[in-house]
Amino acid sequence: MAGSARRRVSYRKLRPLIRELGRFPVKRELKLKRRVDSTFPSEASLSRLGSKAKTVLRIIEFCGARGGYDDVIKICRPFATQPSARTETKEDAPEFGFVYLLKSGRHYKIGRSNAAGRREYELAIQLPEKATKVHEIRTDDPPGIEAYWHNRFAAKRRTENGSIWMHQT
Repeated sequence: MAGSARRRVSYRKLRPLIRELGRFPVKRELKLKRRVDSTFPSEASLSRLGSKAKTVLRIIEFCGARGGYDDVIKICRPFATQPSARTETKEDAPEFGFVYLLKSGRHYKIGRSNAAGRREYELAIQLPEKATKVHEIRTDDPPGIEAYWHNRFAAKRRTENGSIWMHQT
């Protein structure tokens, strides 16, 4: 069956479910309907329709072309205008993280993590001396800030057990 024919079948099967529920179905309801009705499209088939907003727009278009589905169009219309929580791109939502400075004996460690406390704990387990946090910066550019500080103290760099440490002089 061609892709557009599969989509039409999916839209045709979704219309009565939307009408029955009085709202656009959530994933669990789609799975349940598939379990009860083997002719209902699978979750994989429905996911190929695209995002929820795209699917809703196509259902509105599909129902509008056929007539008699004004109630389904009315139910779907609010979902067509709602922005999806997943539509943010990486450029829109910066990832925050931490750049930290730890001290263990005469050595300092500059690093980055999305959870500075967890990373401090992980490093403390590996070290013979107690590591203490000297400083921590929350930033939207952890790799850039870490690279800056590594370059700034490159002359004092020592590699031990796969980790880069700065040696105090």
